[in-house]
Amino acid sequence: MQARARAKYIRVSPRKISRVLDLVKGLSVNEALSKLHFTQKSATAPIEKAIQSAVANLGNIEEGQRLNLDEIYITEASVDHGPTLKRFRPMSMGRAGRIRKRTSHLTIVVEDSK
Repeated sequence: MQARARAKYIRVSPRKISRVLDLVKGLSVNEALSKLHFTQKSATAPIEKAIQSAVANLGNIEEGQRLNLDEIYITEASVDHGPTLKRFRPMSMGRAGRIRKRTSHLTIVVEDSK
């Protein structure tokens, strides 16, 4: 069975999230969570939360069955661009510089290997 989790409007840019997603694609959930725990990037917290949500969704689909985290694999992990917050900051000579605070939409799909 497959289960999906989406985390939307994450206040981390998609480029930073995709660098961390490449570490965990195709791994078992146990390996992915341990690898994320020891990675020092700002994007690891929302990715870890989305993986745990996808595993919980899989547990809701397969009611009454025990889930072994070593047998659940991350089959798909993707990140999309969300809306960009536009802010302005004063610059030299009376100008205003634009600051773009990017957001992301994260999709994690996990599958049981049975």
